[in-house]
Amino acid sequence: MSEFFNEIMTGLNEAVAIEREELSGKRTIYEIEPLKKYDNQQIKTIRNSVNMTQALFADYMGVSPKTVEAWENGKNHPTGSACRLISMLENKSFERLPFVRICDKTY
Repeated sequence: MSEFFNEIMTGLNEAVAIEREELSGKRTIYEIEPLKKYDNQQIKTIRNSVNMTQALFADYMGVSPKTVEAWENGKNHPTGSACRLISMLENKSFERLPFVRICDKTY
């Protein structure tokens, strides 16, 4: 058989042995924090804290500028994945995302 096949079979056999507790293995358990809800003022404050316009914030969120406007006016509220993305902005962890590039400009 090929070397690739042999590597896969070795890995599978190790996984079975770990499950049977014949080998010790490492297990990673993830705990997901509850979804945080944001009100209109919090959204605007977070957006301003990272120096984003409503249009840029909308691009980041994957929504229309009208949606961002509605959130900030309190007419609608973000849910689900939108709240997770806002949380990443709030915690300043958005710069590590693969779809965010920092372009420093001097004016």
